[in-house]
Amino acid sequence: MTEFSENIYDVLIIGGGPAGATAAIYAARAGLKVGILDKGLTTGALGTTSKIANYPGIEGEIAGAELLQIMRKQAQAFGAEFINDKAIGTDLISEPRSVFGNFNVYNARSIIIATGSMGRSNLIKGEAELLGRGVSYCAVCDAAFFKGKDVAVIGKSDEAVEEASYLTRFAKTVHFFAPGTEINVSESELAELSRKPNVVMHLGSMVREIYGENKVEGLRFIRRESGSVEESVAIEGAFVYLQGGKPITDFLQGQLEVSELGCLQVDRENQTNIPGVYAIGDVICVHVKQAVIAAGDGAIAAIAAEKWLRGKSKARVDWGK
Repeated sequence: MTEFSENIYDVLIIGGGPAGATAAIYAARAGLKVGILDKGLTTGALGTTSKIANYPGIEGEIAGAELLQIMRKQAQAFGAEFINDKAIGTDLISEPRSVFGNFNVYNARSIIIATGSMGRSNLIKGEAELLGRGVSYCAVCDAAFFKGKDVAVIGKSDEAVEEASYLTRFAKTVHFFAPGTEINVSESELAELSRKPNVVMHLGSMVREIYGENKVEGLRFIRRESGSVEESVAIEGAFVYLQGGKPITDFLQGQLEVSELGCLQVDRENQTNIPGVYAIGDVICVHVKQAVIAAGDGAIAAIAAEKWLRGKSKARVDWGK
C-alpha cells in the first residue's frame, strides 16, 4: 500500500494532460486536497507533441512535454499531488467515490475525468514509434511545422477532410489516404478538397506502414484495386484520423452517460449525469482539439467542483445545456 491509500481527496483528477493539469491548478489553489492519476508526461496527445508555437503566454516554440511540466510544477506549487498510476476501474456512486488503479485504490469526494481520446488499439506499423516525430493527430496544432513539405492525411471522416484542407495552406503536397472509396462527408466537401492543386487523393488505399529512421520519411500502402502490390510515397508528416481515436472510458464500466460515439456527456459546467463527477478535454469530444481549449475545460470543472463541494451547487444538475 502506498502513502495515498488512506487519503481521501477533495478532488481526484484522472489524467494529467492540459485539461487535468489546469483543473489541478485551479482546485489546489482553491484550498482543496487534489490528487492527479497520471501515467507520465509523454503518454497523452500533448506530451507527445514535439513543438507547440501557439499556446498563450509562451513565446516561441516549446515541446508538449515541457509545457506539461510547467503546468505540473504550478499545480504542485499549490499542493496538488501527482500519482504515477493508471485507472482501471471506478465506483462513482459510493461515498467517498473510489478509483481503482494498478497499484492502489484512491478515494475522493469528487472526480474529474480527463483521460483523452487516444483509445485506438489497431495502430499503423510505425505510428507509435514516430509519434511526435512527424506523426500527429492535430493539423491545427502542427501544420506550421510542415510548411513547404510533403505530408499525408489518413482517414475517412469529416475531421480528416477538414484537417487535410487546413494542411493545404502550409504543405507543399497533401496526400489524402482513405481505406475505402466512401468518405463520411458530403460530395461537395470531398470535391472541394480534391480540386485543391496540392492535394493527391488515394481513395481505397490501405496504409500499411509509416516508416523512417528517427523521423517520418515515407509510408507504404496498398490500393484495394491492385490487390497485394505495395507502393510507397515519400513524406515528412503523417496526420492520422482513423477510427479508434475514441474517448478512453473503459475504466468507468458504464456508470456515466455517453453519446453514440462514446463521448462523455456533460452540462455547461462540465458535470456528468452524476453530481460531483466531471469530464473535460478530448473525452467529451470537443471538435477543436487544442491544449488551450482543454485547459479552459479544466478551469471550468475545477471551479464547479469547488462550488459543489462547498455546498453552493444548484438544487438540480444543470444537465444537457
